[in-house]
Amino acid sequence: MTPRVLAGCSPDERGDDALVLAALVARATGAAVIAANVHPPPWPARGPGSVDAEWLAYLRSRADEVVSDAAGRLAELGVPAGDVEPRVHAHRGSGRGLIEVAEETGAALVVIGSAPRGRRGRIAVGSTADQLLHGSPVPVLLAPRGYGAEAPARLERLTAAYWRRRDADGPLGAAAGWAATLDVPVRLLTLVLRPPGVAARFRDSGEVLERQRRRAEDDLARAAGLVDGVPVTTEAVAGASVGKALAAVDMLPGEVLTCQSGHHGPLRKVFLGESSGKIVRSAPRPVLMLPRGASPA
Repeated sequence: MTPRVLAGCSPDERGDDALVLAALVARATGAAVIAANVHPPPWPARGPGSVDAEWLAYLRSRADEVVSDAAGRLAELGVPAGDVEPRVHAHRGSGRGLIEVAEETGAALVVIGSAPRGRRGRIAVGSTADQLLHGSPVPVLLAPRGYGAEAPARLERLTAAYWRRRDADGPLGAAAGWAATLDVPVRLLTLVLRPPGVAARFRDSGEVLERQRRRAEDDLARAAGLVDGVPVTTEAVAGASVGKALAAVDMLPGEVLTCQSGHHGPLRKVFLGESSGKIVRSAPRPVLMLPRGASPA
């Protein structure tokens, strides 16, 4: 069965960002693309069980136009017409509607753009992303704002944010599986943050941070030995915050970052934890959020 990528479509820049990123994934994997638009359902009118048929027809026609334009855009991006499936779905929540479409179609991945209020080159979590990042049963790939205008020719590497914890081996295997699926190498990255209460002006703050970095390198070396099937490198970067540490990491144009869901979230669902949330908002490249307990792609 041909794998499917679900792209959330909207008639604006964020919709184009999602389509460009979905096309990159499709070209790398041979996946078909479901171009989906979620429109509001009609409100009851003129009595119980009745709806405004004219308003419903308008909503449907607008959604049909959006997915038709998306299909044309995907053709421009090199996705064969036979591999594109337009889909229109009614739901009051766009993110929850995309979850329903993913479940109905068997999509292996949901791709969306940043909320329009976000900083260019970064990801802002709006209502659509928030719903997906707190309940999607499949991985969610988020494109930074403006990604479509400056997209790379291909995906080049998957950087997996790694912290040693009890359930880290599952997400590690899932990240390696996605790297193999996308035919890219994987880099395991640990962001070493200054401990709370240890200010930079303290005499031993540098030594504390360096000890943490060395410990992180040992953990990364162990984790790298568990990765099979793809080339793997490791990197530990220190900083005062997630944003500052991430800013010091070299990124390829075709880089994709991946985060594991918070370990307090529901099993088999994406759950945006505190650390992963900071990475999503600070990342200058697309971010792939994996459900808790995800198996290799």
